[in-house]
Amino acid sequence: MSPDFLVTHSGGFHADELLSSVILTRLFPQARLIRSRAPEWITPAPDRIIYDVGGAYDPAAGIFDHHQRGAPLRDDGQPYSSFGLIWKHYGREYLAASGLPDDHLEALHASFDTGFVLPIDLTDNGALSPSGPLAGLTLPALLETLKPVFDEAEPEADDRAFLSALRIARSFVEAGIAQSAAKLRAEAIVYRAIEAAGQGRVLELPRGMPFRPAIVKAGADHLLFVVHPREKDWCLTGIRRGDEGFELRADLPAAWAGLANGELEAACGIKGASFCHNGRFIAAAKTREAALAMAELAVQKALSTAVLAG
Repeated sequence: MSPDFLVTHSGGFHADELLSSVILTRLFPQARLIRSRAPEWITPAPDRIIYDVGGAYDPAAGIFDHHQRGAPLRDDGQPYSSFGLIWKHYGREYLAASGLPDDHLEALHASFDTGFVLPIDLTDNGALSPSGPLAGLTLPALLETLKPVFDEAEPEADDRAFLSALRIARSFVEAGIAQSAAKLRAEAIVYRAIEAAGQGRVLELPRGMPFRPAIVKAGADHLLFVVHPREKDWCLTGIRRGDEGFELRADLPAAWAGLANGELEAACGIKGASFCHNGRFIAAAKTREAALAMAELAVQKALSTAVLAG
């Protein structure tokens, strides 16, 4: 039975109930969104789903709060926010309603939970506290900047700001899921390319796409560079060693750094070489043949450097 009401708390808002609202309003577009702390609204009833308020977690009764003593925890002991609870119970339906392939739903549900939902849960519960210059630019922090300022006295200001923030939050959820779905589609293509590459050190792809997760999953530790077409040229890029940081399995040759066109052609001896970033993680060529030749030259240089270092 579809609910008539989606109920969350009034007043200031946070990322968890905003993002929960993204999921629920997509699944139940006919339901009226209510922001209230009045007992008559936050008491479970057959006509409503209550979240981030109400002091109870009872999926059968349609209430999903996490502020009470004995609040629900994940299997690994990490805390849920209302977003995590809503995603746990309604995330698969949301993905299915978004038209994603049935055989991808479980993988997408899990990957989005790990990469997007869990950080929101941990931040909301104070189990994760971003620090440094970028702390104020996390998604929870940015969504909270959309709240009315402290001396905004208009009674409807909070609700109006919530609805405005909801539209923005929706775009992040939809984009995050679209990126996760694209990675699964890319994975199959990268696996085929790895098989075609055999023991070669260069992976050729039919277009730019996320490639590192599939390379890691496949255990293709021998690969050093990736080549693929772009709009009007070809790209040669390195492969990062880890999920974080910028260290590569192999850098492009130092002699190419910061060069372009004729200077780069002279440095590498390959006609059509057009650009190499000063950071030596990406280069470009005018043709496929030039890009593959640059890749093979970069492989030879990387392997000889490794032998000398060893």
